[in-house]
Amino acid sequence: MNDTTVTLVGNVATAVEYRETAGGGVARFRFAVTARRRDRETGLWSDGNTSFYTVSAWRSLGANLAASVSVGEPLVVHGRLKVREDERDGQRKTFVDVDALAVGHDLTRGTAAFRRVAKAEQPPRAEPESTLVPAPEEDPWTEATKRLVTAP
Repeated sequence: MNDTTVTLVGNVATAVEYRETAGGGVARFRFAVTARRRDRETGLWSDGNTSFYTVSAWRSLGANLAASVSVGEPLVVHGRLKVREDERDGQRKTFVDVDALAVGHDLTRGTAAFRRVAKAEQPPRAEPESTLVPAPEEDPWTEATKRLVTAP
């Protein structure tokens, strides 16, 4: 299928709303993208028009997004572009949505601390016996560690 993918850099414009659906959890929020231009003559930056997008994130991305993002934070959103038309109040309106594939904080404007989410209870992965190799009697790493720990 030929989807149009986009990468947007902007700010969270509304609170993230998260809800469970039959297809899994979904997070939605409005995202504002404002073009900035530098005037070569004055050296000053000026803001252009602001475009607004409705971003949807499904399943684990949606849950993680709802737990991590607040209004006003700078983000980078990558996803599938969806354009739709609707009639409201007797007028034809165009709406632009993005089904997010990946979302992250824009680190050009601040720092972030990543925390991995534990996966739902999965049994530990067993290694095939053929790949298990017994440790040598005198492992240099183990010996060096013992010397560091027992050093006066």
